[in-house]
Amino acid sequence: MSRAPQDASEAPAAAEAAPAIDWDALDRAALAVRERAHAPYSGYWVGAAILVRSGRVFAGCNVENASYGLAICAERSAIVQMVAAGERDPIALTVATSGPVLGSPCGMCRQTLAEFAADLPIRLIAADGGAPPRLTSLAALLPEAFGAAALSR
Repeated sequence: MSRAPQDASEAPAAAEAAPAIDWDALDRAALAVRERAHAPYSGYWVGAAILVRSGRVFAGCNVENASYGLAICAERSAIVQMVAAGERDPIALTVATSGPVLGSPCGMCRQTLAEFAADLPIRLIAADGGAPPRLTSLAALLPEAFGAAALSR
């Protein structure tokens, strides 16, 4: 059983050199985009910032819809930005929600993240400082993720 990395230095080693994870910069990006979320129904604003191997950061926020099933989460919004820019190699993610309980990626977001990274350090933060930040990983949040290897071709 894997355990979540406790700090960026314990994150899984990559085949190619990856930039150091500047968690403060990712936190700021997630907090800034969170302010632009569209959450008139739940009032639950979420921001996410993904660092990719090239050093670029992609941010996304949740966008709700009156037809609830059409809402998109912040993490998937950030992944869409990443893919649209031609990137495919995320190395870290920060998710910013409100406290006092830290929010973590939903199941759909976890599976979407797993499409691009077998594991990923994920930092959960509270915008209002109502809870201390927590570092976890995609493997801890989604053990035995479904992936391309399971598909018969």
